[in-house]
Amino acid sequence: MIYFKIHKTDKGDMIAMCDEDLLGKEFSEGKIVLDLKTYSDFYKGELMSKKQILSALDVAAIYSANVVGKESVEVVEEKGIVEEGTVKMVEDVPFVQIYKIV
Repeated sequence: MIYFKIHKTDKGDMIAMCDEDLLGKEFSEGKIVLDLKTYSDFYKGELMSKKQILSALDVAAIYSANVVGKESVEVVEEKGIVEEGTVKMVEDVPFVQIYKIV
C-alpha cells in the first residue's frame, strides 16, 4: 500500500507518495537525505493501492511530485510521468522528484 496525498497550490497539484513501510524512517547517502520521519505529515495522506492511485491520478493537474519507494515509483513510471534516468536511489530506496516547468 502507498500513502497518497495531494497538496493544492496556485500552480497545480503537488503530489506526495510514499510506500507504507517507509514512512517514519530516514535514509541517507552522502549529501542526500530522505527524512520520512520529520516530514511524515507531508506524505501521510490516504492509504491506497497502486490500482486506486493509477485511477485517481490526474497527470494534467500535477505541478510537482515527491515520490519515495519501489511501489510508489512504479506508479509514476506506469503513468509515464517519469523520464528515463530520473529515478535516484538512497540506501536501495528509489525516489524521484518531478517538476512541471511552465
